[in-house]
Amino acid sequence: MQFLIASTFQDSLGRLQPAEQNAAKLAAIELQMNPAHPGLQMHKLDRARDKSFWSARVSDDLRMILHRTDASCLLCYVDHHDSAYAWAERRKLTVHPKTGAAQMVVLQETVQHIIVPRYVPEEPKAKTKSLLLLAGASDADLLRFGVPEDWLDTVRNATEETVLDLVEELPEEAREAILSLATGVRPAPSPVAGALVADAGSSANAEAVAFTHPDAQRRFRIVSNLDELQAALDAPWEKWTVFLHPGQRAIVERNFNGPARVTGSAGTGKTIVALHRAVYLAQNNPSSRVLLTTFSEVLANALDNRLRVLISNRSWLGEQIEVLPFEAVARRLYASNLAPLYGPVTIASAESILTHVRAAMEAVPSCLFSERFLMSEWAQVVDAAQLRSWEAYRDYSRAGRRSRLREPQREVLWQVFDKVLKSMEDQREMTTAEMFVRLAKHYAHGAAPPFDFAVVDEAQDISMAELRCLGALGSGRSNALFFAGDTGQRIFQQLFSWKSAGVDVRGRSSNLKVNYRTSHQIRHAADRLLASEVTDGDGSVEERRGTVSVFNGPSPELVQLNDEISEARFASAWLVARREEGHQSDEMAIFVRSAAQLDRAEAAARATGMQFSHLVAHANVSPGLLTVCTMHLAKGLEFRDVVIMACEEDVLPDPERIGSAGDASELDDIYNSERQLLYVACTRSRDRLLITSAHASSEFIEDMRTMTTNSTHEQRKQWRIQSTTSAYLL
Repeated sequence: MQFLIASTFQDSLGRLQPAEQNAAKLAAIELQMNPAHPGLQMHKLDRARDKSFWSARVSDDLRMILHRTDASCLLCYVDHHDSAYAWAERRKLTVHPKTGAAQMVVLQETVQHIIVPRYVPEEPKAKTKSLLLLAGASDADLLRFGVPEDWLDTVRNATEETVLDLVEELPEEAREAILSLATGVRPAPSPVAGALVADAGSSANAEAVAFTHPDAQRRFRIVSNLDELQAALDAPWEKWTVFLHPGQRAIVERNFNGPARVTGSAGTGKTIVALHRAVYLAQNNPSSRVLLTTFSEVLANALDNRLRVLISNRSWLGEQIEVLPFEAVARRLYASNLAPLYGPVTIASAESILTHVRAAMEAVPSCLFSERFLMSEWAQVVDAAQLRSWEAYRDYSRAGRRSRLREPQREVLWQVFDKVLKSMEDQREMTTAEMFVRLAKHYAHGAAPPFDFAVVDEAQDISMAELRCLGALGSGRSNALFFAGDTGQRIFQQLFSWKSAGVDVRGRSSNLKVNYRTSHQIRHAADRLLASEVTDGDGSVEERRGTVSVFNGPSPELVQLNDEISEARFASAWLVARREEGHQSDEMAIFVRSAAQLDRAEAAARATGMQFSHLVAHANVSPGLLTVCTMHLAKGLEFRDVVIMACEEDVLPDPERIGSAGDASELDDIYNSERQLLYVACTRSRDRLLITSAHASSEFIEDMRTMTTNSTHEQRKQWRIQSTTSAYLL
């Protein structure tokens, strides 16, 4: 008999109290060990429409709902007696007539009684006749997208006011297709089981095919042994780490003949794909070494924790997969391979580089460029591209730098940079970019790479030099390099051409469109911060329209208070209200733009009465504690409830960054990255989002209040650019 666990079981298990969860887990284990266990007192549910639903006793009041046939036993749901029975009476397990996927379908006649409006519209609208969003869709079309037969008429009658409630009752593939159709995007049809298995044979085989269908694998997991069941029951991470979307699974298991990349907006599961890809490569190449890496230690720690959950029943794979930030990997490789050749070298700090630049400026009297411009040109051009000769700097295209430099100007600038380079060499200093490039040359010249495969998460924030090094490590090998990232979340690096850095992902890039982490309302508001299209350094366009969230929730609250004391009181009261709803302290976070506003976040945290912790660059989120940190450190994390404080016009965008721009191009990029930073902060929230200010709100917050066109964004950026004069150069 095949033993399976449904995502609905994991959802319901997570809502129980800890003692109840333990009892349910024990009952599930007993059931797998002995499907006829007498202590479970199993019996059919006579009132259920699906006559294969059974009840199993967990305790005096807790019941597990099972779906049992001669071929399978499926763990469906667990709850208190009456609630568990009511759940089963409203559902049936069926095989979709078109796609062949197993689906848990809500009975249509019960839904009419339980669907009620839950949230007020985001924006007041004039009373008009509701338009039917899908009135023209045929039965054949809807069936191709996985809509259950019983729901065809209801789906066609969906309006803008009812569609969000309606889709929550549909299977995942139908939900995503309907939301896409409602926003004008035509999704790909669900795969058909007949195209995967020519002849199912017996009814038992047909049932097995239904459960192995790509869409069914998103909600049903076949559990082969006790260890797998224990891992599934104990996993603290979201269920979609186990139940992959078919589109995600196809990317994870695809064979690439060169570097590959997966993109997608926040919450679409890029990190999930990266983790599964690393595990897939290790499992299918038993003697290989796999590097799972990213740009920061905080994110690397989070990846490592999630990897341990994912491979908890295959712990031996941990010996093959190494999880480290890429700079730490590079320092180790440099120490073991190049330090014996070059000797020990110190990585120059920002302060040290500034000292070198100032000394060089004094030594070149003809240099009339500002210190700010020189530092920008050093960081974004000379060091980033590792230019080491006058000819290289003279001929460099300076793509993206709007300050056009004639050859005589470049010649003066190179006199300064040449002195900087010689001064650093005299003091045996080098930059991190130089370390990466030296390693790139080492491996490009034939040295054996230390890893067979590298999987890079948050790839939008790796530098040009890092990418060159990764390209050398994976040069010429199939599946050697896999990147996951979102250009719209780039907050640490300027745009540059990946192709010019030796990594060409054209033709091997995929875009994810299903948001699992963030509610429709939060995602919709955050999306207003960015343009509908984002272009990378090679000119490839990422289309952000068409992304759908798989669940509904309250609209974000955008509140402007009169002063900082009032703001702290409001934020703390909001968090206390979430705790009273049953949310845990470590499911909440407070973010601010920079360290300068942390005292305001601390005041709000103290007022809640909860214990809290500061997230710092080399730490993990503390279990049981409310998190307080800057927006930058929130990258890659997720919480149930998020408060973003101090979002005032003189804080966001950061005036110090705006004032430090070296030219109009850099100013434009800073302005965009400040928007992207707020976008990142907003999309860390799953269910509830509060944004506050103590004075006049940032223009970014005003954009979130109303649907702002891309042209308005452009007008504001142009105003910033025009306010920047040639003083940056002279």
